[in-house]
Amino acid sequence: MNKPSDNQNGLFLSNAKTRNGLFFDPNDDVWTFSDISGQLRIDFKFLKISNSRIYGIKRVLVWYLENHAIQHAGNMYFRLKELLQFLHEQTKHDIDTITSIHLVNYKGSLGAQYEWHLGSLSGFLKKWYKMGFPGLSKDAYGFLNETTFKGAEKGRAVLTMDPYDGPFTDLELDSIQTAVNNGYADNKILREDFLLIWLFIIYGSRPIQLAQLKVCDILSAKRKDGSKEYIIRMPRAKQRNKARSEFKERIVPPVLGKVLFTYREHIKENFTSLLDDPNQAPLFPSKSKNRSGELAYHQYREAITNRIQKVINGLNLISERTGEKLHITATRFRRTLGTRAASEGHGELIIAEILDHTDTQNAGVYVQATPEIIKRIDKAIALQMAPIAQAFAGLLFVDKSKAKRADDPSSDIIDPNIDSECKPMGKCGSYGFCGLLSPLACYTCSSFQAWDDGPHEQLLINLLKERERLMEITDYRIASINDKTIFAVAHVVEECNKIKTSNMLGVLQ
Repeated sequence: MNKPSDNQNGLFLSNAKTRNGLFFDPNDDVWTFSDISGQLRIDFKFLKISNSRIYGIKRVLVWYLENHAIQHAGNMYFRLKELLQFLHEQTKHDIDTITSIHLVNYKGSLGAQYEWHLGSLSGFLKKWYKMGFPGLSKDAYGFLNETTFKGAEKGRAVLTMDPYDGPFTDLELDSIQTAVNNGYADNKILREDFLLIWLFIIYGSRPIQLAQLKVCDILSAKRKDGSKEYIIRMPRAKQRNKARSEFKERIVPPVLGKVLFTYREHIKENFTSLLDDPNQAPLFPSKSKNRSGELAYHQYREAITNRIQKVINGLNLISERTGEKLHITATRFRRTLGTRAASEGHGELIIAEILDHTDTQNAGVYVQATPEIIKRIDKAIALQMAPIAQAFAGLLFVDKSKAKRADDPSSDIIDPNIDSECKPMGKCGSYGFCGLLSPLACYTCSSFQAWDDGPHEQLLINLLKERERLMEITDYRIASINDKTIFAVAHVVEECNKIKTSNMLGVLQ
């Protein structure tokens, strides 16, 4: 055991500094921190331990703050606080020295599900002992070295396709994408919110990564053919180094890249008078200067999460699995990206690279996952789920004269494979040329005007038969490619049935 080199009078000789450059006075009984990862309050008066041990605990926490993120140091404080509270309740007094008996009893109280709490604290306790400060007995140190603790349960939400915390289904993700695009096109969603959500969707980023982004991280370069290529330098997270010390360059899809680069220039211009170098401006700035230094004007991690939740919740999207509003978290986008990569045949190494993991230990869960989603859809299920899926984007007409292009036969949506007499399913209300495959693309298009007497039910039957055929000769992803269209057509069929029922009741009356 090393002997402490500092004084033992319980006082520090100078201020300390966190890994990300925040200064604080270790002599204070309360430490408060505020950086991009959030806010933290450490109050030593709440630790149920002898006052003579506080100095040593502070020294260990100073080391953690100098070498780790403040949230990690905070986790150690809260885990230690839990342990000392348990021991205080057992012994009815403040602890002077933690023994192996104390740790055995605490481990037993946690049970298998929460044993990881002590496993997480184990590193802090061993560091405390090795730094030479009293408070942990030699036998307790030996117990920690000899014991293997069960880790926190990983991957349950992914493996079970949990409808609240697991990956989004294809329909759920598609509904988010469509609603966000339409909201932005209709000026109901701000450009910065539109970009934030799409960065979550495309890269499965952690909120803290997007909170760290700066204007200089969005790059543009010309290809040989003269077209532009856009690149985002994504700060790495969950690494031991300080914020923005490591990056991963990612290609940005051209359409999104153009919007992102224009937005970048707008933010840069806004910070010309606020920063010496506006290239160092935050890409998604806070409304106020909430801290100084490299991350001045950057939003908190929680603010980024709250922002996307507020925007998407405002779209009132319904999950076809729960019948309730979609539960939105940043983690769900990340889990969706990993699950989709695995379903497309990528292995653990590729998935780890996509999600920016330092190793493959957490990527395996995506490869093992068996999505518990609908693998068989019949007519009854389609009709039941159609209103929930909200896939139909057009309008249903009883009075055809009120439709756009009502007198234009070239706008009729017809498929002789569905109806040999070429009875129209509706009309296209757009004057442009879309070039998409009709009628499949029509039901999910806002320009489609469906007739109440169109051959929609026959189309639904054909789509379901084709899906069933593909399920027998290929995999789920191929067979389910038209699921959104199936639900859209089913929605029209259901509405047409309501109209027919209403008309029959009117005649009977």
